[in-house]
Amino acid sequence: MATYETELHTGGGGWQPDEPLSISITNRESVVPENGAPSTGTTVTWSGAQGNGSVTFFDGGTRFEGTAQFPGEGPVGYRGQLTE
Repeated sequence: MATYETELHTGGGGWQPDEPLSISITNRESVVPENGAPSTGTTVTWSGAQGNGSVTFFDGGTRFEGTAQFPGEGPVGYRGQLTE
């Protein structure tokens, strides 16, 4: 699992801190291993009642950039930096 400190970019409001994002995805092999970060170029997309988004990982999985949209809000820029 990888945990990221995240920020949202709201048009004219600049980057603002958001809640941490934790990711672990495994199937036959680890996409995001239990003890590590995703590889550079890995893209994760999610959609559900709690919101949706799509992010791509860079620099050995130490950071990501993308977009997110949460219930009742418009789409925003979304980025994060690995904390663990």
